[in-house]
Amino acid sequence: MKHEISRSDILPMDRYAAERKERYRAISAVKQNRRVEVGPFATLYFENYDTMWFQVHEMLHIERGGEEQIAGELEAYNPLIPQGAELIATFMIEISDPDRRNRVLATLGGIEDTIAIRTGGQTIRAMAETDLERTDETGRTSSVHFLHFAFSPAQIDAFGAPGAEVVISISHPNYRHMAVLPEAVRAALAEDFD
Repeated sequence: MKHEISRSDILPMDRYAAERKERYRAISAVKQNRRVEVGPFATLYFENYDTMWFQVHEMLHIERGGEEQIAGELEAYNPLIPQGAELIATFMIEISDPDRRNRVLATLGGIEDTIAIRTGGQTIRAMAETDLERTDETGRTSSVHFLHFAFSPAQIDAFGAPGAEVVISISHPNYRHMAVLPEAVRAALAEDFD
């Protein structure tokens, strides 16, 4: 498993444009087993080299910033590629109605600190990216968070065991939900470990 996108991994934009539809279909298939809904409107999208490679190319394709843009995209997205002993997820609170979304986000300050993965009798707590403060002074949280789950070797073994029960939980006072990973998702995410 690759842990970093390098400049040499970036396709020429005309080639990417020609292959874009097929690459979108391929990454959509990959993402099906990397998505976990927890409760009515929280979803974790587990990232890896492939999802970030696609995201970098999409940003370059859409923004058309050329060579000058590439370094910034690599700097932004490489930290979201697991490094062999972790899982990394984009955590999103997805509510389509803007008024309802604003009301809910105002009640979920600090939610990023209440997310955990449990397997083999052990709990792995999420560590949120600290590049930006995601909860403001009023207690309103962002609808997007980037979470790292650092695993010990024993926790990796427990997670990787075929058929292992893996539970993702959110224990915020205003949003308490959990979800058991389907086996296909657990197996796909286990491939992120070295």
